[in-house]
Amino acid sequence: MSTTPTPPPGPGHSWPPPSPQWGWGPPPGQGPYPPALNGFALASLLSGLLCFPPLGIAFGIAALVQIAKRGDRGKAMAITGLVVSVMMTGVLALTAGRVLAAVGDRVDPVSEYSDVEGALTDLSDLRAGDCFNVPGGDLIDERPVTYRIDCAQVHHGEVTASKVLETMDGAEPDGSDRNSEDACWKAQDEYAMDTWALPEYAEMFYYAPSRQSWRQGDRVLLCVIGTTDEERRGSLRRDAGMLGPEQSAFLRAVNAVEFVMSRPPEDDVEDALAQYQAWARAVSAALGTEAKLLQEDAARPGLEKAAPAQVREIEAARAQWQRAAQARTAQEFDKQWDRALAAMSVETEKELRGAYGLSTVVPQWLEDSQGDLEEPDDDSVEGPSSEAV
Repeated sequence: MSTTPTPPPGPGHSWPPPSPQWGWGPPPGQGPYPPALNGFALASLLSGLLCFPPLGIAFGIAALVQIAKRGDRGKAMAITGLVVSVMMTGVLALTAGRVLAAVGDRVDPVSEYSDVEGALTDLSDLRAGDCFNVPGGDLIDERPVTYRIDCAQVHHGEVTASKVLETMDGAEPDGSDRNSEDACWKAQDEYAMDTWALPEYAEMFYYAPSRQSWRQGDRVLLCVIGTTDEERRGSLRRDAGMLGPEQSAFLRAVNAVEFVMSRPPEDDVEDALAQYQAWARAVSAALGTEAKLLQEDAARPGLEKAAPAQVREIEAARAQWQRAAQARTAQEFDKQWDRALAAMSVETEKELRGAYGLSTVVPQWLEDSQGDLEEPDDDSVEGPSSEAV
């Protein structure tokens, strides 16, 4: 039989004695420090923002797995890094696709047509008088790959002018506007002044800055005579320096008339009568300049008959153009327009050009316009319809 021992004497003691209290360490079940920050979580965020986003995706997934197993801190950071890495990877892929497409557009034509004759030359580096080839003979491209070559060799195009454009009131030029086309027609008329001497297959092309290339610093308007339909050797250049002074003066006057007559208003006469009246006055003025020059040249040997004959036709045509400029209705304008065209004969101009020592081969476009005749309502005139011209 056991007995309970007597408690020791003295104050402040109890029995049984209390459990000993430890003076150090955390309560049971708790570690000495908070959970560690997961390194993959931080690496995921940094890779997504600063380094290589696809690697950030791998780091983010690894961080979430480890955090679930170990209880590490950084779950929010891992999720953020994973999201950022996915987004940046998408942006990177899109950018890379566009860059590769742009590079492919430039590299493919060169590699595909590396056998094109000539030295690869940027379009903006070509100058007036240069001849060049293009892959496949296609001058229709907005900005073709060009290979400069001697004009004595077979070539696809010949540069008539290279002009540096300037902004107008801060506006950007339109690569297909009428101003660029008009500028190149005038440049061609100065480069190959005897337009009747140009081959039928010669065509005018121009390459102007687009809105996008203008923002990238492109300022060059390039004017070209294209000869891709047939094998062309030799330059088509026949400017004032290669002609006599009386020939170049005559051709400038004639070309000015042709240019003005080829630029009627774009709208119908019924919708833009006032514009057509102004155009008729411009045609009359251009014809007046030609008539004045011919009157001065009439005394030159060989021009005694041809020049006065042309002057008579010009004055008859001018009278009709002046009546057209005063027309009150579209129908009246058309009537005077037809009479003005009929007042001048291609045969008379042919004789005159021969007297100046120029080409007398009538261009096909002029023969076509003469071939489409309209019965006049007055027996005093016969000639092509204004509709045909």
